[in-house]
Amino acid sequence: MPPFDVPEGDPFGPHNLPYGVFSPPGSSERRVGVRLGDHVLDAGAAAHALGSPYASLLARPTLNPLLAAGRTAWSDIRRALTAWVTVPAHRETVEPLFHPLASVALHLPFEVADYVDFYASENHARNVGRIFRPDAPDSLTPNWKHLPIGYHGRAGTVLVSGTDVVRPSGQRKAPTDPVPVFGPSVRLDIEAEVGFVVGAPSEPGRPVPLGGFRDHVFGLCLLNDWSARDVQAWEYVPLGPFLGKSFATSVSAWITPLDALEEARVAPPERTHELLPYLDDADEEPGGYDLRISVAVNGHVVSEPPFSTMYWTAAQQLAHMTVNGASLRTGDLYGSGTVSGPAEGQRGSLLELTWNGRDALELPDGKRTFLEDGDVVTLSAWAPGPDGVRVGLGEVTGRIVPRADPAS
Repeated sequence: MPPFDVPEGDPFGPHNLPYGVFSPPGSSERRVGVRLGDHVLDAGAAAHALGSPYASLLARPTLNPLLAAGRTAWSDIRRALTAWVTVPAHRETVEPLFHPLASVALHLPFEVADYVDFYASENHARNVGRIFRPDAPDSLTPNWKHLPIGYHGRAGTVLVSGTDVVRPSGQRKAPTDPVPVFGPSVRLDIEAEVGFVVGAPSEPGRPVPLGGFRDHVFGLCLLNDWSARDVQAWEYVPLGPFLGKSFATSVSAWITPLDALEEARVAPPERTHELLPYLDDADEEPGGYDLRISVAVNGHVVSEPPFSTMYWTAAQQLAHMTVNGASLRTGDLYGSGTVSGPAEGQRGSLLELTWNGRDALELPDGKRTFLEDGDVVTLSAWAPGPDGVRVGLGEVTGRIVPRADPAS
């Protein structure tokens, strides 16, 4: 089907227009692309052909220059793109600049500056608390309702969807083991998350308030925070996640602009504790997003976590991340934390779905507690769009492969 003739209701119609970076067939050159249906528009070539003042931002091998340009440029370019793919007068010029999605190679769409991951789902935090602290009077830690808990990750191991994930090795020690042992993780897990991509930077020493979220955050993507639970359990006290998390974080190839998600905005869950002023969003515009996530292992859906249940919003996370004066850089990525709903079929990690390995999942190809070599995990999602049309958020997929040269 020609690219202009996207079927009505297609989740990647003109109401969406997510950005990515691709190489055309037979070429290694990287180009900024915009998805329309099952095609990719060479955005830089279209901008040049139509005389756009933003052509230089789009004729790059990465999204970073566009991200750094700021909100006015983001809005202007989005309006122009919408016209380019919908106005019949542009069809003759633009149509030859599309490529079938199946024919192109997709790349990591932006250069990741820093990576931070949060812990923002109350359902997930309570499940983890019940698993590891069953005798505690409260399954949440004392600080959880007062601030968004997070940790700094490793930007250099953020991978684009479709990249194999090598099973990590590290130290692990079961409670009954006299000493730690070293070897490949035997409790490899997933975490279904949403990643937020920072565009406009901020100055050191100047916190970003809640109202500054949309001036700094360009868009979002799906994110899988792969986790070696056995390595994590041994190393995380007292400084938190390290090698159990830093080996790989997978993101989708498409970045959905926040402007495409206006109809998906919702109020977050009711606050049960009074918040300090810099986190108090009672008088702010709705900060939650109604994103419907699906988690599949080897093609079999095992969970459908709802993002609307997240206690801490992306705006609060950004405000907390910078309240000490830490600056933002173009290409910063921060993850929402595992998305889990209140029902068993809405849990966003195998840790929760199997209750730490106690209750194996029944899959068509056998039982699973944690991931085995060869397993393929796919996160996909959509959000409500205008006039009842869905906004597709793409997918992030990774296949577990054994380490080729295990260290000793």
